[in-house]
Amino acid sequence: MKVLLVNGGPHKEGCTYTALTEVSKNLNEEGIDTEIFWIGLKPIAGCIACKTCSKTGKCVFNDVVNEFVEKAKDADGFIFGSPVHYAGATGAITSFMDRVFYSAFQGGKGDSFLFKPAATVISARRAGTTATYDQLNKYFGINQMPIISSRYWNMVHGATPEDVKKDEEGMQIMRILGRNMAYYLKCIEAGKEKGIKQPEQEKTTFTNFIR
Repeated sequence: MKVLLVNGGPHKEGCTYTALTEVSKNLNEEGIDTEIFWIGLKPIAGCIACKTCSKTGKCVFNDVVNEFVEKAKDADGFIFGSPVHYAGATGAITSFMDRVFYSAFQGGKGDSFLFKPAATVISARRAGTTATYDQLNKYFGINQMPIISSRYWNMVHGATPEDVKKDEEGMQIMRILGRNMAYYLKCIEAGKEKGIKQPEQEKTTFTNFIR
C-alpha cells in the first residue's frame, strides 16, 4: 500500500514538508510506502473549463497536474499539504487541486481517487489554518473520499522548519494522522479480502437552480 503526500508549499523542504515528513515517517513504521510529491515553483494555470480532459483523458495544460494524476492511479491514499496565504490555501495548490480532481473525473480516471482516503495538512505561522483546512477538505467530500482526521485539526505552527519541529502538539497530531491513515488503509484492504464490494455507482444527476 502507498500514500502520496503532496507538498503544496513554495519551499521544497519548508514548514509544510516538515509536517508531511512526520506523517510519512509514521506511515512507514506501519508498513505503508510513501512518496512526497512537490508541486514545484513553475506557474500552475487554473482550470479554464475547456473540458478537453473529457475527450483526451488529460488536462490541456500538460504540466505537473497530469504527472500527478498518473501517479495517483497506483496510490491507495492521499495527503495534501499547504501553507496558509492570506487565511487560505496557496494559489498554486488551489489551481493544482482544481485541475487534478476535475480532469481526473472528466477524463474517466475517477477511480484513481474514488473511495481512497485523504487528508489535509496545514502549516501556518499563526492563523488561517482552520479556514484552509475546510477549503481543502471539500475536494474529498465531493469525490466520495473518506476524510482522515487526527486528535485535533491537522495543522502545525511555525515560521521555519525548526519552529515546526518545536510545535510538540502539532508534531503529535502528524504522528497520529499517519497512524490513523494506516489503520483505515488496512481496514479497506481487509474488507477487500473478505469480498466486500464498493457501493454501486449511480449515473450522475446534474441540475441547477434555474431548472
